[in-house]
Amino acid sequence: MMRGMTKKKHVSPEALDASLVPKQRKPIPHAFVLDAISTLSPYTRPMFGCLAIYIRDKIVLILRDKPTHADDNGVWLATPHEHHQSLRREFPNMRSIQLLGKPMTGWQVLPADAPDFESAALRACELVLAGDPRIGKVPGARTSKSGSSAAGRSRKQIKREG
Repeated sequence: MMRGMTKKKHVSPEALDASLVPKQRKPIPHAFVLDAISTLSPYTRPMFGCLAIYIRDKIVLILRDKPTHADDNGVWLATPHEHHQSLRREFPNMRSIQLLGKPMTGWQVLPADAPDFESAALRACELVLAGDPRIGKVPGARTSKSGSSAAGRSRKQIKREG
């Protein structure tokens, strides 16, 4: 017997085939929202275990459908405090997001369990398409422990800033 040589493992064809299959992605919650604003070429990123939607440099919406805190499932609108009242006139079921633990935040939700959810979400998409300044905000620059403002952002974003 020769020392130092390792014995090759035999991998079954079934196991090999399974290892080559790409990991299943989670379905996009409320995908009709992305379809409705597709002409703006939105891009997405995971955020809070949900799906954040960006248009150019602004985050505009988050799509959420999770088993925990189900009352906050739906379409989250990125909107400053000063616009909440005017948006609430257009979206009577819109409210602050409860799981964030604050009475008022820069996020409001169109709840998925509201009777007008789909029509309200599509109306929000119309506002995004029209460039309504009440929806969307440019995320603040993140800083790392070393003080670099580039932490957490992609090269594409950093390149555009320079």
